[in-house]
Amino acid sequence: MAGYNYVIGDVQGCFEALKALLKEIKFDVDQDFIWFAGDLVARGENSVGAIRFIKKLVERGAAATVLGNHDLNLLAVARGIKPSKPNDQIDDVIHALESDDLIDWLRRQPLCLFPNEQTVLTHAGIPCNWTALQAAQYAKEVEAVLRDDDFAVLDAFLSEMYGKSPELWSEDLQGHARLRCITNYLTRMRLTDATGRLEFSFKDSLDDPMPEGFKPWFEFESQATQTHQIVFGHWAALQGKTISDKIQNVDGGCVWGNQLLAYRLEDQQIFSVDNPCT
Repeated sequence: MAGYNYVIGDVQGCFEALKALLKEIKFDVDQDFIWFAGDLVARGENSVGAIRFIKKLVERGAAATVLGNHDLNLLAVARGIKPSKPNDQIDDVIHALESDDLIDWLRRQPLCLFPNEQTVLTHAGIPCNWTALQAAQYAKEVEAVLRDDDFAVLDAFLSEMYGKSPELWSEDLQGHARLRCITNYLTRMRLTDATGRLEFSFKDSLDDPMPEGFKPWFEFESQATQTHQIVFGHWAALQGKTISDKIQNVDGGCVWGNQLLAYRLEDQQIFSVDNPCT
């Protein structure tokens, strides 16, 4: 009997909630497959437990994950590019006995995946000015740098990763500016304008006032949704909202006391558990 495919939203180190959710969906490690939407760590009660568990699932061939902005932040902290902040809740990963192995595994994970022929998964979504295949192509540019055997290449990128410019994609972008723009689209995006220009200050709900000229990226006509359904996490205030039959959010805001979600691709059913640690 063939198993099911589930996309699970931002775990953020909420390991107890993850275990409860896998029990809720009756996850069968020999039959089913989990697609994680990124942000495996940070802010929750047990980041190291979560990443250890997910790494084992991936290595067993029962799961895959994309990287989120908090995962990239962990890489930057682990490489000494930036200090750890108390709110990050990632020191348990940094100080774990096998920290080097966990970090090396994490940096080799992708930013874009195709769970099936009709579905594309990234942490924050895909902007209106990219097709799904372009998103995958551009993601590979960042992935190549993250996985580089020369740590100087990795560290140079991580040290240049933070920043809001360039705010608009152009094929002419080069170097770290190009990589930063790709990273921001795939892991930080919430609002854009009609051209795909990014806006970074807004993190609230769809009912809150937004900066003039900007709307949620998924409210603009999308090239990607002409060929694929986009599944994404990142935006906790959406709480797993089904935007349309082509766009599905899976971030239930678990780490903020709400729910951890699993979206079953075969029938679009959503499963949820409350966070037992809040």
